[in-house]
Amino acid sequence: MLFEYHLNTEKEGFYNITSYVRRALIESRIDSGIALVYCPHTTAGITINENADPDVVTDLLYALDKTFPDRPQFRHAEGNSAAHLKSSCIGASVSVIIDDGRLVLGTWQGIYFTEFDGPRARTFYVKILKG
Repeated sequence: MLFEYHLNTEKEGFYNITSYVRRALIESRIDSGIALVYCPHTTAGITINENADPDVVTDLLYALDKTFPDRPQFRHAEGNSAAHLKSSCIGASVSVIIDDGRLVLGTWQGIYFTEFDGPRARTFYVKILKG
């Protein structure tokens, strides 16, 4: 089953979308399989990381900015090459095991939509695969 969701994002940020994925799982009524979470954008991404301490997200954004700063040598006409680099580093999708009708996530893990070129109206997909 495929589920489509929409977000309005700020300039940059990590958006906890774990509840959307859980909702898709409940609606699918699948007890065992895989949840695939996919972002169809080239300046955003999907990742799994800590969801307990908001300073982790702040640190991740800081480190990504330091690792992929905007540079005058970039040639991409839209001026968002750093956002493309961050998106490629984070990746466009994650897979999460489903067991006994629940997402198999660690105690502190959450699923995040990552924005690097907002504000934007964004879309992401959740595909629940029966296993």
